[in-house]
Amino acid sequence: MAKKPSKEADLPINATSSAEPAKQTMQLPPADVRFESELAALRAADANERPDGWLLSPQAVVDFICGTDGQKIGVSKSQAIVIAEKFVGPRDLIQRCVVTLAGERGLLLVGEPGTAKSMLGELLAVAISGTSGLAIQGTAGTTEDQIRYGWNYAMLLDRGPTPEALVPSPVYQAMRSGRIVRFEEVTRCLPEVQDSLISILSERRMMIPELPEEASSLFANPGFNVIATANLRDRGVSEMSAALKRRFNFETIAPIQDVGREVELVMRRATSILTHGNRSIPVDIALVQLLVQIFRDLRSGRTAEGWQVQQPSTVMSTAEAVAVTATILREGAFFPSGFDPISRLPGHLLGVVMKDDAKDRERLLHYWDGPLRRRAEAGNPLWKRLSELRSLIEG
Repeated sequence: MAKKPSKEADLPINATSSAEPAKQTMQLPPADVRFESELAALRAADANERPDGWLLSPQAVVDFICGTDGQKIGVSKSQAIVIAEKFVGPRDLIQRCVVTLAGERGLLLVGEPGTAKSMLGELLAVAISGTSGLAIQGTAGTTEDQIRYGWNYAMLLDRGPTPEALVPSPVYQAMRSGRIVRFEEVTRCLPEVQDSLISILSERRMMIPELPEEASSLFANPGFNVIATANLRDRGVSEMSAALKRRFNFETIAPIQDVGREVELVMRRATSILTHGNRSIPVDIALVQLLVQIFRDLRSGRTAEGWQVQQPSTVMSTAEAVAVTATILREGAFFPSGFDPISRLPGHLLGVVMKDDAKDRERLLHYWDGPLRRRAEAGNPLWKRLSELRSLIEG
C-alpha cells in the first residue's frame, strides 16, 4: 500500500504537527532533570531522619554530591543504582555545608572563579529542595525589589496594594514554600542591596509594609535557607557589611589539588558536553593531560618539577580547561580533514590567558621558553610539538 505523504512536510521550519505534542529540549538540563533517577533512588531508600522541609536526610544529600563509591542504592536490587560523584572535593566540606543549611545561618561559598561554587550550590539546592530554579544573579544593577518583591503596577493602580498585585522574588517564593534559594555573586551587588538579606536571614521574616497588618509579614517555612557565592577576585567590588557576614557561614572552595582527579573531572565533563543523544565525540586523554598540566602550572606559579612560572592575571580554572577541551574536540568533529588538536592549543590558551592584561602574552611566552621547552628537550613528543608552535602566540 502506498505510503501517504506526511502533513508535517508542509509545515514551516520549527513548526510541529498538532497530532503530536512538541517535546521540549534543553541545551543544558537542570540538575533535577540530569540526576532524576539518582534522586528518586535516594529518596526511596533514605530511612534517616530529615530536617523539616527537606526531601533527603543530611547523609543522603552528602551521598548525592560525593557519590557512594560504587555501592548501589535502591529499595530493591533490580532498581538499585550507583550514585556518581558530582563534585571533586573533601567530603567533610560537603558535610559542613549541609549542617549549615540545616541550621539558622546562610551558606556562603567563596573561592576563585571556576572552582564549581555555583555547581555545588545547585547540587545542594536540588538535593534538599528538589529544585535549583529559585536563584538570583547578583550584578551592579540588582535592586532590592529583585531580592524582596515587586508590584504589578497595572493591578496596583487598579486595586491598590493587595497580595494579588505583589510580584514575588525568588527569595519570597523560597520563604513561602520552604526551599533553598541561590544568590550568585552576591558581592557584585551594591552594599545597601546586599543588606536587604540581613533581616531575612536573622528573623526568617520579610516585612511587607504596603499590605494590611494581617498580611504584612511573610514568615519562612521550614526548609528555607540561602546559598550565596562570591569570587575572591571580586573582593573590593562591593564588600559585604559585617552584619551580613555574621549571618553566613563561609566555606572556601579551593582548586582541585590532585592532578589525576582534575584530569578525570575534565574528561568526564568534556564527555558530557560533547554527547548529544546517541552520538558522542571521543575525548583524547593525551590532550586533556597536556592541557590540565599547563593550566596547573600557570595557576600555581610552579611546575611539578619545581620550576618557577610567571602567573597570568586571569584565573586558569578547571572550568576553563573543560571549555577549551570541548571546543578543540568539537572543532575536530566539524572539520576533521587533517585536524591536529595540538596545533589548536596555543590559540585557545592565548584566548584564556589574555583577558585582563596585555602583558599576559609575555607571561605565556615565558612559560613556552621555560618549562615547556625543557620538557620538549627531554624528548616528550607532545611537548616538542607544542614548542614548535611558539610563533602562534607571539602576536
